[in-house]
Amino acid sequence: MADDDDRPYTTYKSRPRFLKGRGEDDLPDQGDRPEYEVHRGRGLRGRLRRGGGRTSAGGRFTVGRVLRFLAFAVVAWVLVSAIVFLVSAQIQEAKVSSAAERQLSGAGFTLTSPNTVLMLGSDARPKGTKEAGANVIGTASRSDSILLMRVGGGANATLSIPRDTVVDIPGRGRNKINAAYALGGPSLAIKTVESYLGIKVNHLVEVNFENFPELIDSLGGITYKGGCVVSQINGGTRNGGYTLRLKAGEHEISGKQALALARTRKNDCAKREDDRTRARRQQKILAAIKDKVISLETFVRLPWVSWAAPRAVQSDMAGPSLLGLVGAELIGGKANARVLKPSGGITLPDGGAGLVVDEAEKQNAVERFLKG
Repeated sequence: MADDDDRPYTTYKSRPRFLKGRGEDDLPDQGDRPEYEVHRGRGLRGRLRRGGGRTSAGGRFTVGRVLRFLAFAVVAWVLVSAIVFLVSAQIQEAKVSSAAERQLSGAGFTLTSPNTVLMLGSDARPKGTKEAGANVIGTASRSDSILLMRVGGGANATLSIPRDTVVDIPGRGRNKINAAYALGGPSLAIKTVESYLGIKVNHLVEVNFENFPELIDSLGGITYKGGCVVSQINGGTRNGGYTLRLKAGEHEISGKQALALARTRKNDCAKREDDRTRARRQQKILAAIKDKVISLETFVRLPWVSWAAPRAVQSDMAGPSLLGLVGAELIGGKANARVLKPSGGITLPDGGAGLVVDEAEKQNAVERFLKG
């Protein structure tokens, strides 16, 4: 047997070279670790043995990191939508007449202070319609809808005035309230509403019937629940207009259907309806739009809705004020809705028929409206 001293052997370095020259007392305690163990594994096992690398608490796809990413994405999406809204609103602002702007009274920021907003829609018809009794877009026309909104600072109420309500139009004598728009445009309409109700109007919103369907369609339609409606808009389909047919119940309606529903005056399904029913339908459409705006589906469509919303109206409000109005409406909860109730009818000097509202009813409605 060979002598032990003749066996081949391997020499292992027990410590890194940079420790060379140190005394034993200066070296860190190695414990029970073998002196020849210099290199550790380079894989996952080695990293875990060293206590380094990514662990479950600091991994790439932790719950905290995912939530922070989602929060950032949501904020960015809302910010982009807000910028799109402001740009679209700025384009539309210049379309309101200076006379109408001079007639309006100042108020605080629409989101934080109560504001009275007059919403008007005209009965102008597209060129080529065969429907009698209405003017084409771009010429003098009567206001098809007259609705006041009280929003901001926690207030949220609406008040509709039937279009056939007989009032004193400043400088024009006694006539139906919707004639003010045809006689003097939005400025005279504002003045007439202020004189009739005894309140100040802070802002004006004119509904653009040409772009209104685009807003509804950008929302993916709205959910409307009501009675049976059959109406001929702009003379009906046979006259180049549109025929609306809705059964009683709940429906998902498009922009074109929503516009036709808002403008329906004569309902073949319920011929005894009056203008109060029509005003209530308009209020229900506004409520349906609000419900859709706050839905998850609309959040996905938000930039497109933000572009379409200002285009559906013309207003004196600049982008921030209009955005504040939308915000106030969305956070204000369910609106306290009311329609002026006529107490009887009256015959005008030209032979036309109109409606009169009792003074007590009018004052009660105004007080409730201002309280929001």
